[in-house]
Amino acid sequence: MNETPGPAPRQPVHLAVYDTYADWETGHTTAHLTRRGHAVRTVGPAAGRPVTTMGGLRVQPDLTLADLRPEDSAMLILTGASLWDAGDDLAPFAAKARAFLAAGVPVAAICGATAGLAREGLLDGRAHTSAASGYLARQPRYGGAERYVEADAVTDGDLITAGPTEPVAFAREVFARLGAYEPEALDAWYRLFHDSDASAYPVLMAAETGHA
Repeated sequence: MNETPGPAPRQPVHLAVYDTYADWETGHTTAHLTRRGHAVRTVGPAAGRPVTTMGGLRVQPDLTLADLRPEDSAMLILTGASLWDAGDDLAPFAAKARAFLAAGVPVAAICGATAGLAREGLLDGRAHTSAASGYLARQPRYGGAERYVEADAVTDGDLITAGPTEPVAFAREVFARLGAYEPEALDAWYRLFHDSDASAYPVLMAAETGHA
C-alpha cells in the first residue's frame, strides 16, 4: 500500500549576524516565524567565532556566510549594524544578498543593511525604503533615488526593506512574503503589535490555536 507523502519540510530562514547588529530590529520577525513553524538559522562571517550584538549579547552562528547557498534557504534577513556605516566589513553579506536575489530567493533588509544593498547596486531597479532618502543618497554607487518610497516598509518582488524605527512593519512584510499568516490573521497581528488594538487579539489567538 502506497502512503501519501506528507508536505515537504520548510527550508530555514537565515538571519545574518555580525558584531554590532541591532538585535531588536528582528526580534518580532524571528520570534513569530519560529512560533509559526519556520526554523531560523543564524549566519556569521567566520567559522567558530561568536558575534556580539549592539545590545551586548553573544551569539554563536549556526553556519558561516561562505557555506550559505540560496537553494538551501527560504529567505535571507539582514539586520542593521554600526558596521554597515563604518566601512566595507559587511560587504560580503550584501554580495550574498545579490546571489539570493539572482536565484529568486527573497532578501529582507532593515536599517543600515539597506545602505549595504545600496552600495551593492541592489536598490537601483527596485522600490525600496530606508531610514531616510538622504541616508541612501550618501552611499557610493547608489542610483536608486527615483525608486525610494516614503513608507514604513516596502516589498518589491523578492526584496523587502524597512527603516530602523519599523521592526513591526518589517516583520509584517516578511510574514506576508513567507505566507506565515493568512491575510486576516496578519492584519490582526499588525494591529495588535503596532497599534495596540485589543480587538485584534482574539482574531490572532484564533489563528494561533488553529495552526497545526
